[in-house]
Amino acid sequence: MFFLTKPAVYEEEIKKSRFIARAASVSTPAEALAFLERIRQARATHHCWAYKIGPEYRFSDDGEPGGTAGRPILNAIEQQAVDGVMMVVIRYYGGVKLGAGGLARAYGGCAAKCLQGSKLERVVPTAEILLRVGFDHIGTLYATLDRFGAEKLEEEYTVTGLEVRLKVNRTDCQALVTALTDASSGGIHMLSGY
Repeated sequence: MFFLTKPAVYEEEIKKSRFIARAASVSTPAEALAFLERIRQARATHHCWAYKIGPEYRFSDDGEPGGTAGRPILNAIEQQAVDGVMMVVIRYYGGVKLGAGGLARAYGGCAAKCLQGSKLERVVPTAEILLRVGFDHIGTLYATLDRFGAEKLEEEYTVTGLEVRLKVNRTDCQALVTALTDASSGGIHMLSGY
């Protein structure tokens, strides 16, 4: 998964229409819509957009024929695995009709080129898990954590052992819990997580 490190802009003329793609990092739908309002250009014909924030997404064709603008913009975002992003493609109509296919290619293509030219940072999704570990299995815990590259966030000793909160790559969570359970013959229990 990738995130924008700074706002991006791409501009292209297609059959006399000017398309300006602008992307920004956002963390809430309200931020996404505020970005749209900030960059809105009064003389532009259309402001088509899409955002993706985790599992949430939304898009708008802003008066273009249904499915020809917002959805292709969202597809460009998803194909490049970018998250936490608002993409707006502004169109100044140039007098030549592009047709449904031409519009979809123009909006989706400009969005894709904007993201391709932007500064992206790869981010590995992580999860937190809370484990209860008996005193006899603390050594097993730390040996296994090293293999998975898990990060210890906090630990607290209890009467029966240790409770430890970990941060681990989300794709490794189940494998880590299984490895700990197997290595400790059930002496390590997951209390909460992913």
